[in-house]
Amino acid sequence: MRVTHVITRLVIGGAQENTIATVLGLQGHSDLQVNLISGPTTGPEGSLESAFSSQRGLLTILPSLIRPIHPWCDFLAWLRLVKMFRASSPHIVHTHSGKAGLLGRLAARRAGVPIIVHTVHGPSFGPFQGSLSNLAFRTSEKCAGQVTTHFISVADAMTRQYLAAGIGRPEQFTRIFSGFTLDPFLAARNDLQLRGRLGLAPDDFVIGVIARLFHLKGHDDLVTAAPEIIRRHPKAKFLLVGDGTLRGHLQARAHAAGLEKHIYFAGLVPPADIPKYVGVMDALAHLSRREGLPRALPQALAVGRPVVAYDCDGANEVCFSDRTGFLIPVGDVKALAERLTQLAGDAPLRERLGRCGREFVRENFAVETMVEKICALYQNLAPMETK
Repeated sequence: MRVTHVITRLVIGGAQENTIATVLGLQGHSDLQVNLISGPTTGPEGSLESAFSSQRGLLTILPSLIRPIHPWCDFLAWLRLVKMFRASSPHIVHTHSGKAGLLGRLAARRAGVPIIVHTVHGPSFGPFQGSLSNLAFRTSEKCAGQVTTHFISVADAMTRQYLAAGIGRPEQFTRIFSGFTLDPFLAARNDLQLRGRLGLAPDDFVIGVIARLFHLKGHDDLVTAAPEIIRRHPKAKFLLVGDGTLRGHLQARAHAAGLEKHIYFAGLVPPADIPKYVGVMDALAHLSRREGLPRALPQALAVGRPVVAYDCDGANEVCFSDRTGFLIPVGDVKALAERLTQLAGDAPLRERLGRCGREFVRENFAVETMVEKICALYQNLAPMETK
C-alpha cells in the first residue's frame, strides 16, 4: 500500500514531530511504501528536515507550498501536487496542518486518490481570531472535509469542534494521541551541570515552558504572573524553551519588570535534547490559547513533572486537576500564580502528581502505539485490492 503524507513545513513543533514520527514509524511495515511532501521550512522556529538526512527519497520539498496565503503559489502547489499524485498513484494521501491540509486533500481528490486522511493537530478556527478569519477557515475546512475519507484527531476536543462546525460525521473521526519516544523522558533526571550552564541554582524552583515564542502561546501571561510568584517564592525561576518572533518583546518586558535574573531564554533546543531540559524543571506551565493536544504536557508528565495548563482544547485530556497537575481557566493569571506557588511549596504534592502523570503517559503516548493505530486505520479504510 502506497501512502503519501503532506505537511506545510517542518519547523520544530508538535504537529511536525508527530508527522515525522508517523512517517518513519510506518516505514517499518513491509506492506507500506511511505513518503512525505513538505513545503520549505522558513522562520525562526528551526527546522526538522535533518530527520530525513539519512533517508534519501523519503522527503520531497515543494517550494510553492508556503504557509502564507498566496493565490499564485497556492495554485502552483495544488497543480504540482495533482501531478505528483497522478505520477505515484498513492492509495492513501494523509495530510497535516492548514495549508497542506486544504491543498493536499483537494489535489488528492483531483488526482483520483481513493483514500484521503487528514490529521487535525490543532484548530484552524476559534475564538483566538476574528470573525472574517474564522469564516474563511471554516469554509476552507468544510470544502476539504467534503473530500476527506477519515479524520484523525489528536484530541477529542478537535472532533467536537469540527462536528460543531458542520465538518464531517462522527463515524469519520478517530482519536489517536500524538505519541513520542518515551525512553529518553522516562530516564531524564535533574542534571545539576545543565542547571549550572543555564544559570540555575540547585535549589531554584524552575518553572518551564516549551513553546514557540509566538502569539497565543501565553508567555505574556507568565511574565505578568512572575512578580507575584517570585514575591511568594523568591527562588522561582522561569525557563523558556523555544524561539520565535516574540523573543525581543518578551525580553523587553522581562527587563522592564526587573526580571532578568529570573527568566531564562534557552532558545531553540533540538527535539532530542528536550528531555534533558524537562529534567531540570520542577513544573511545567502550558498557557496556549490554541492547541490540539499540547505535546509538552505528556512530555513533562513522562519525566514526572506536574503541569499547570489553561483549559484550552485538548489540555483537559492530559492535565487532570489534582491528578497530573492543575487545569485553570484561560487567561486567569491569578490562578496561574496561585497554582505554581502551591507547587513550589509542596514537594510531596509535586511527587504525587508527577508519578500519576508518568503512569498515564506510559499507557497512552508511546510512539509505537500511535504508529500501530494509524496503520490499523489504514488497513480498515483500504479496499481489498490495495491490501
